[in-house]
Amino acid sequence: MSGVNKMTLSEKIYEAVKLIPYGKVATYGQIATMCGNPYYARAVGNALHRNPNPSDIPCYRVVNSKGELTKSFAFGGMNAQAELLQLEDVEIIDGKVDLQKYQWR
Repeated sequence: MSGVNKMTLSEKIYEAVKLIPYGKVATYGQIATMCGNPYYARAVGNALHRNPNPSDIPCYRVVNSKGELTKSFAFGGMNAQAELLQLEDVEIIDGKVDLQKYQWR
């Protein structure tokens, strides 16, 4: 029974993303690091693209290391991601978020 409480990488990613506060963003690399390996950034993107519960797992709060929104946001495209962030008073300028101001730390 030793593996009963083991979470998959995707489950760890979803749990980490749920921690991002309202009005803040995190980077793929930041979430990857929280899950144990900063090189998992691509896995973070893949998991979020398959997000099983977008209403509970706010994947729109994850941006790249430059603060750029994803061009292939799985739940409506870049405009949908921008709209969701703007509803949380996160300012988007030219498809980017100011990480100095909005990154969760």
